[in-house]
Amino acid sequence: MDGVKSRSNNINRRGKKHRVRIGNIVLMIFLSLYALIQIYPLVWLILFSFKNNTEIFGGNVAGLPKVWRWSNYESAIRQANVLLYLRNSVIVTAATIFFVIMLASMAAFAIGRMKWKLSNTTYILIALGMMVPIHAALLPLFIVMKNLNLLNTFWALIIPYTAFGLPVAVSIFVSFMKSIPRELDEAAAIEGCNIYQIYYKVILPLLRPAIATVAIFTFISSWNELMFAITFINKKPFKTLPVGIMSMVGTYVTKWGEIGAGLVIATIPTIIVYLLLSDQVQKSIIAGAIKG
Repeated sequence: MDGVKSRSNNINRRGKKHRVRIGNIVLMIFLSLYALIQIYPLVWLILFSFKNNTEIFGGNVAGLPKVWRWSNYESAIRQANVLLYLRNSVIVTAATIFFVIMLASMAAFAIGRMKWKLSNTTYILIALGMMVPIHAALLPLFIVMKNLNLLNTFWALIIPYTAFGLPVAVSIFVSFMKSIPRELDEAAAIEGCNIYQIYYKVILPLLRPAIATVAIFTFISSWNELMFAITFINKKPFKTLPVGIMSMVGTYVTKWGEIGAGLVIATIPTIIVYLLLSDQVQKSIIAGAIKG
């Protein structure tokens, strides 16, 4: 009887292992298909950028280009000034990320680590900024920028981008700071650190995962923003990539392959930023999940 039971147990274990293997294979197939679906738009855009209008509108929209036209990239860079627009977007986005991280982290430190009466009220007022739609602030901001002579400058974009990025950033930093033990502040104070040294030397280095998360969110919102950019900037030296690529649409003839090349160039920095900061973002998500 014992031998029969052991054999039946072995058969059951083998059956479970076999079902687990089948489940893993099905899961891998599903995840692979999902990854292909997510990556395909980028692949399609790259293939699209090597075609001309005849090939695009001639029925070969999704297939491989018959002729790989590198001239589309040359035209986008030399004639359409995509590199100039790329430089402008880098300047505006980098400045916005810097100001958002510094201002939001300092505000979150004051709200989450310091004790004062209006800390919760201040946090609520800042968080309410997430409910303000960008279109509602367009006209008032335009009037303010015009009165301050900031139109057609980088500051016309950096200031609004920073203001709209602060509510989300402060919320992320405050929630992350709550997971940091307050004993660190007390130990630093005993060692002779003042409030500014505690923020800069103790808290700020521990915020790296949250900083990466805020940086990616701010980058995406600033890099792809069009409404403010097209309203506040109409001079070529200050146009950002979304406005510059939109200006590539001709009045009578539009070279869609060159526009595709410009979009590919605009997409490369986004991919690079995500690859550089994805690990920190995952750490931030894991930390938030553990805390929750």
